[in-house]
Amino acid sequence: MVTMPSRYGKLIGSIDAGTGSVRFLVFAAATSELLTYHKLDLETTTPKEGWVEQDAMVILRLAEQCIEKCVGYLVDLDIDPNDIVAIGITNQRETTILWDSKTGKPLYNAIVWSDVRTKGIVDEYSSRLKNTEFLRTICGLPISTYFSAVKINWLLNNVEEVQSAVKDNRCLFGTVDSWLVWNLTGGTDGGLHITDVTNASRTLLMNLRSLSWDPHLLSLFSIPSQILPQIRSSSEIYAYLKAGPLEGVPISGILGDQQSALMGQSCLAPGQAKNTYGTGCFLLYNTGTAIVNSNHGLLTTVAYQLGPRAPITYALEGSIAVAGQAFKWLRDNLNLIGDLNEIESLVQNNISHSSSGDVVFVPAFSGLYAPYWKRDARSILCGLTDETSKADIVQAALEAVCFQTRDILEAMREDCGVALEKLLVDGGMTGNKYLMQLQADLTGVPVIRPLMAEATALGAAMAAGCAEGINAWDPAKTTPPCSDEFYPSIDDNERDMRYVKWKKGIKRSMGWDLATKKDAKNIEDLKSWQQLVQNVAVFTFVSFSLLIVARKLAS
Repeated sequence: MVTMPSRYGKLIGSIDAGTGSVRFLVFAAATSELLTYHKLDLETTTPKEGWVEQDAMVILRLAEQCIEKCVGYLVDLDIDPNDIVAIGITNQRETTILWDSKTGKPLYNAIVWSDVRTKGIVDEYSSRLKNTEFLRTICGLPISTYFSAVKINWLLNNVEEVQSAVKDNRCLFGTVDSWLVWNLTGGTDGGLHITDVTNASRTLLMNLRSLSWDPHLLSLFSIPSQILPQIRSSSEIYAYLKAGPLEGVPISGILGDQQSALMGQSCLAPGQAKNTYGTGCFLLYNTGTAIVNSNHGLLTTVAYQLGPRAPITYALEGSIAVAGQAFKWLRDNLNLIGDLNEIESLVQNNISHSSSGDVVFVPAFSGLYAPYWKRDARSILCGLTDETSKADIVQAALEAVCFQTRDILEAMREDCGVALEKLLVDGGMTGNKYLMQLQADLTGVPVIRPLMAEATALGAAMAAGCAEGINAWDPAKTTPPCSDEFYPSIDDNERDMRYVKWKKGIKRSMGWDLATKKDAKNIEDLKSWQQLVQNVAVFTFVSFSLLIVARKLAS
């Protein structure tokens, strides 16, 4: 029997487990063409102010459902699912899961990267260590609520189920990639407990040079080494799917979502950079094999390692906590917009409005990330007048995304000594043409938007496809995708004038939470002083009265 050649050649599957959704996508390795995909939304809960959690079992279930749906779509398209030769995984980073190795059940909800319940832990370490900058020389990161180590520390100290599991040697830690790989490769029946270098580099626990868990950092954060996954490269055959419609297909690529987008954008040479616009905003700059320690508030991280013996590529990263989230807030909390799709038309119809551009919105709901790293900052709206419209506020939210990106580009220029020539972009928000033009205008840097918007999922597929033994993809021969280009259309003077206003807004947002606490303490101190004065007055009055009575009785 003659086997007919596949219509698309080798196919690569990609699990994209993000903050807001889980997806499975299928690409043709030869052309990078997206053939089909399925997406399911992922719910986030906030049990307390500043707490952000997800159900780890739901993340797994959604991934399995997406795979099953996509296999059905391939059959409907008359494409053989057996042509899928490998699977890659890309995921929201830093999100922390602890689970029971015996039962396979999570010991607590997944604590999401944006969760800030660990503020007290961070404050304690910052106070105790005096100088926390030494952490950057080891792991490239500052101490922050953002990273996994402090989340693990909180779980170890506050959840009895975790404490019991650690004592019985049945507690496992992982970021979302680890959780998915362990379950998809067998779970309690021999599941593989691993992570890759990119995800490990976001924990505050991995040594950037040795690519291993650093014993000093483990000791510092009181984390037992036996709960940690093995660190592997970003591209190798790790294990095979144990069940489901793709049983037997190897998992051979793992990348944190932002590093995956860097690869998907073909930013494989030093000096290239991409910005991903999603819930937050993340700008990565490829520094090659050099570890560049930032002096301007950026993070040093692993970009990728394409094989166990391959060289390590590093990157500088600027992380912005709030981008797309700001528009959900405007919709859900303030009811300023009804549909996120109306944003572009709303602001374009308002361009000639007299107050447009005068309003500054700093979206620091839980502080500012790069390059400021100010947890005491809070969101503010400046420049409001009686003529300010909802379109002005939405415009200010769009400008906030662009100005925060400029903040990071300025820091990268200071750290690397070279200005960026072009900025490649991806993510859901890049579908907004007005935003992309605004980004070019407010940074003065041309913006390049690929027509194929799935850079994050594509990067994981590329890592899986180029693994030794798969050999379905050669990143070095990958041609950049066709793209739209947006060039600056305003002069430097206007650009800088608007940036000055933004910096004023940033300055006013800082110290807000700290000031509130200081004010509360001052009020408390004032009340204590008033009570003391009152007590002294009463004591003096009573004493004086008794003295008068005593004298009268004596006479």
